[in-house]
Amino acid sequence: MQNKVGILIDNLRLDTDEAIRKAAEIGADGFQVYCTRGKMDPENLDAGGRKRLIRQVEDLGLEISALCGDLGKGFLNPAANTEILPRMKAFVDLAVDLGVKVVSSHIGRLPDDENDPSWSVGLKAFDDLGAYAESRGCVIAMETGPEEPIVLRRFLDKIDNKGIGVNYDPANLAMQEFDHIGGVFVLKEYIVHTHAKDGLRLFGLSSAGGQRECTRPLEVPLGQGSVAFPYYVWALQSIGYQGYLTVEREAGPDPVGDMAAAVKFLRSVKVWDGTRYHRAENRQ
Repeated sequence: MQNKVGILIDNLRLDTDEAIRKAAEIGADGFQVYCTRGKMDPENLDAGGRKRLIRQVEDLGLEISALCGDLGKGFLNPAANTEILPRMKAFVDLAVDLGVKVVSSHIGRLPDDENDPSWSVGLKAFDDLGAYAESRGCVIAMETGPEEPIVLRRFLDKIDNKGIGVNYDPANLAMQEFDHIGGVFVLKEYIVHTHAKDGLRLFGLSSAGGQRECTRPLEVPLGQGSVAFPYYVWALQSIGYQGYLTVEREAGPDPVGDMAAAVKFLRSVKVWDGTRYHRAENRQ
């Protein structure tokens, strides 16, 4: 099995066209890009612009692994959903025009209690949005992180369409001290895209009693945090995932250098197969 390596080009902090070229230069197979603003906003990319983008990507030997349609509001507020859902459908239409199958976003933090009103708000939104995405051959992929994988799984199981899936981000889970390896198996039927990101959760000692006290989550370059990449890639391979490992690097003073190093890191990961390590079969 081969997993292609991509990057989230917005993290490069470059103009979109320059960022696409840089993705090719650092050896990525493809890229994810935000479609919520700038040149990639559907309102700013007409039919001709969409065709030119397709040619540009193909000429560089790249693919668009996914669009990112995160508007920063989640889907658990009924008032906000009246604005968000039409925009998300426009993102789906853009994805279809570009030949892209996945648009990622965030649900918002799901409470553990299924009787909480936000569950019904989210489910109503995804009954509508997921059905639209499915009708267009696309999937809206919800990113992991704020809640435990089993809570997200219970929510997804209640959606009666195939248009809602998961963008699996192991670092978001690790920074919450959730099981980022076991979560792959919990959500295996839903994973359609992944992020390769690393992070850890910093702890200190309180002044009273010496009890552990959480300070903050910290995103770090790949290989420097709590994500166990040899086991993470093994878990993805074990469930038959054949999609992208897309590098996300939200912080740091050298985004281009970090992205280039991350691509090399993923190429060199030695995957645990249950008995020994072997080199990941990422495309060279």
